[in-house]
Amino acid sequence: MPLLSRRNLLQASAVAGAYGVGIGIAGKFGFAEAAPEPQLLTAVKTEVMLTEAGPTRDIMSWGHDGMPPVLRMTKGRPYAARLKNGLDEPTTIHWHGLRIDNRMDGVPFMTQPYVYTGDSFDYTFTPPDAGTFWYHPHCNTLTQMGHGMTGLIVVEDPADPEFDAEVVLNLRDWRLGGDGQFIAPFRPRDAAKTGTYGTVRTANWQQEPRYDMPTGGLVRLRIAVTDVTRIFSLKMEGADATVIAIDGNPVPKRFPLDLLQIGPGQRLDLAVRMPDGEGAVATLEDIRGTAPKTIASLRAVGSSLKRAIGDLGPLVDNPVPKADLTAAEQIPLVLSATAENAAVESICGTLGYSFWAINKVPWPGDTPDPTAPLAELKLGKSYVFNLENTTPHAHPIHLHGMSFTVIYSSTREVMPLVSDTYLIQPDEKVQLAFVADNPGDWLLHCHIIEHQKTGMTSYLRVS
Repeated sequence: MPLLSRRNLLQASAVAGAYGVGIGIAGKFGFAEAAPEPQLLTAVKTEVMLTEAGPTRDIMSWGHDGMPPVLRMTKGRPYAARLKNGLDEPTTIHWHGLRIDNRMDGVPFMTQPYVYTGDSFDYTFTPPDAGTFWYHPHCNTLTQMGHGMTGLIVVEDPADPEFDAEVVLNLRDWRLGGDGQFIAPFRPRDAAKTGTYGTVRTANWQQEPRYDMPTGGLVRLRIAVTDVTRIFSLKMEGADATVIAIDGNPVPKRFPLDLLQIGPGQRLDLAVRMPDGEGAVATLEDIRGTAPKTIASLRAVGSSLKRAIGDLGPLVDNPVPKADLTAAEQIPLVLSATAENAAVESICGTLGYSFWAINKVPWPGDTPDPTAPLAELKLGKSYVFNLENTTPHAHPIHLHGMSFTVIYSSTREVMPLVSDTYLIQPDEKVQLAFVADNPGDWLLHCHIIEHQKTGMTSYLRVS
C-alpha cells in the first residue's frame, strides 16, 4: 500500500473533485459529457537540432518528437489529457485562453498541486469556444517555456467556413550561444525593461520555414506568439491576408493585415489568398526593429483554384457573455515599476528580484502564501477593468478563465474585440468589460514572463 503523503492527498482530492462538480458548472465549463480516453502528454528532456551547430541539449517538450504536438479539440466536445512528468522538477499545464473549470487551469497553489517527477495529473474539460489557443507550464515558467514547453491548441467548430489548407505557426525564440546550447535565460537589467530577447528566432522550431500551399487557394494561417518576451509587428508580402480572428475570437469586422502588433500570449487567425502564379511566394514578416525579419513563407503550387476572400462565410461568435455597462463595477488596474526586492523562494522557480507591480503590489506568484486577491467578484456580475500603464514599456496582460471585451483606449480607436490578452502600450489607458461568469481564483499577469515572475502578477476571486 503506498504511503499517504500530503502531496498524494492533494492530488487525489484535486482529481476526485474534478468528477464531482455541480451540474450547472459542468454544463458550462467542463464535464457535461463523459471525458474520452486521455491524450498522453509526457513532459521530458530531449535534444533537437535548432541550429547548424549541432543538437541543442536540455530541450523540454511533451514527448521526444521535438515540438509539442498541436492539440486538436472540438467546440462543445469533452477533451482529456494526462500529464505525466518525466522532468527532474515539478510542472503543470495551463490551457491559455480556454474558459474551463478552475481546477483544470494548471496554476500551482492556486488551482492544483504541483505534478512532481514521476507523477501524473488528469485534465478533463469541454472547450466552450472555438479558435486558436495554446498550452504551457505555470511552474518554473521562464525555464520550462524558454526550453521549449509551448504548444498550440486548435479548437474546431464544424460550422467554420471551408479553407483549402491550414498552417499552424508557433512563434518563439531560443536563448542559445554560438555552440547551439542554452545560455542564461535572462539579464536583470533587461527584466527591469522590455525583457531579455532570444538569440535564435523560429516558427515551428525552424528558422524561416516554407510551406507549399495551393495556388489561388484560401489558407487559414493560425499564429500564436508563445515566446517569453518578443512582441511582433506582422505584415504579409506577396499575398492578400485578412484578419478573421484575434485571441480565439472572430473580429467584429474583418480587415486587411497591413501591420498588426501582437505580443506574448496572443493569437492571430488570417485568411491568406495565395497568388495565382505557380511558384509565387507569400512571406510573413516581422518588421519590429531595425530590419524586416522573415518568419515563414508560403509557396504556391499547382493550378490556380481561383478562390476569393469573399467566398468565406463568417466565423461563429463564441458564447462569451456581454457585460452590462450600465451596472458594471469599475476595477482599477495600475501597472507600474516597484522598488527592487528579493523575491520569495519557491519550488516553482524565482528570478530573485521584483521590478514590477499591479496596484503597487509586487507578487512573483507560485508561492504557498499568495497576496490577497486584487478584487473579490460576484458570480454573474459585470465589471470593467480600468487598466493604466504608467511604465515606458508595453505589457501583454492576460486574464485566466474569462474573456473581456475592449471598449475604450486613450490612444487609439478600438474595435470591440473579445479577448483574454491585451497588449497595453506605454502610457495607455484602456477599459476592458467582462462578466465574472467562472467561479474560482483566476490569475491576471503580464505574459512577458520576466515581468510576470518579477511582480506583475495578481489574481481575482469569483464566488
